Amino acid sequence: MLRSTDTRKVLLAGICSLILTVGLARFAYTPLLPVMRAETWLTEVAGGWLATFNYMGYMSGALLAASISSLHTKYRLYRAGLVIGVLSIAGMALTQDMVLWSIFRYTAGLSSAAGMLIGSGLMLSWLIRNGHRPELGIHFGGLGGGILVSGLVAVAMSALALDWAQQWWTLSLLAALLFIPAWLWLPEPLPTTAQATHTQTPPSRRWLLLMVAMYFCAGVGFVVSATFTVAMVEKIPALAGWGNWTWVLVGLAATPACFVWDRVARRVGDIRALQLAFAGQIVSILLPALSQHPLLAVLSAALYGATFIGIVSLTLTVIGRYYPANPAKAMARLTLSYGVAQIVAPAITGYIADATGSYQGGLLMAAAFMVVGMGLLWKMELSSK
Repeated sequence: MLRSTDTRKVLLAGICSLILTVGLARFAYTPLLPVMRAETWLTEVAGGWLATFNYMGYMSGALLAASISSLHTKYRLYRAGLVIGVLSIAGMALTQDMVLWSIFRYTAGLSSAAGMLIGSGLMLSWLIRNGHRPELGIHFGGLGGGILVSGLVAVAMSALALDWAQQWWTLSLLAALLFIPAWLWLPEPLPTTAQATHTQTPPSRRWLLLMVAMYFCAGVGFVVSATFTVAMVEKIPALAGWGNWTWVLVGLAATPACFVWDRVARRVGDIRALQLAFAGQIVSILLPALSQHPLLAVLSAALYGATFIGIVSLTLTVIGRYYPANPAKAMARLTLSYGVAQIVAPAITGYIADATGSYQGGLLMAAAFMVVGMGLLWKMELSSK
């Protein structure tokens, strides 16, 4: 058994990897989008497409991760993802060419998959191997922490009046610092000596198809807010200049969300907890769509942060419980569904915003998909009884 100090270092490595590959490589684009639009040629449509390329990279990385069984290969890909994350962030500061920006956002998505999927899998393997409870609550706290860090850094950079390129350079330096513990403190996996035998019968094909469709709806709801929250807040006159602080609020609400939703699921069940998370996110999407009141915008950001990570963590829990012998195949289908939503929805929202001058249409679209997702959860609940 490793000492507790070693346990803390390994968990810190996982958290740093998530902050680097997800918080900075993926989510930092959200608070930087308004300043890039103000100081470069970037349009609403182009901004949406850059987000789409990022999610294409994430989906590509997720499918690659799902196709690999060797822990040692995954460990090498995890480390490659850390390097790619730092380089993709720095690359954004070097050019204003749309093709190069698209490449950098795509590779940043690959990095996010390495940190979120491969790194989390390695962390789970390490926890089990060393006799710890196989919970990823502390590790997944790095998701909310990554949003929080990206928001706080964006606020600080804005206060220092850094231009868009200087902000990307600053983020790349922070990523390089996070790279050190993420690289050094996550141990290489040991050879697997035994495989646990699971005899639980998985649910029906219809149930899995409902789950895949539900996760597509969740992907639409997640990505519209994740991409455009800061830009939407900046359009509210009373909150002009406070967009980055709103992103900080999203991170503050998201950081403890996995723990909270785990407690809720233990009391009411996983599917019912997912329904509650969907309901909360629908409210968070509709508030800015129906009103420009600044207090409602703040409430929307907090509610969004508290619910979107809950939906992801609860879904992973459900798949792990119903497919204990081989969750990778089921998760590959879910990842593909979630990824397709994240490719399509930002581009559509960008076109709607460019045509109407408002994000309202994109928000209403996202809310409608989330309502459909709630209906699918209700069907899943009935089919499992």
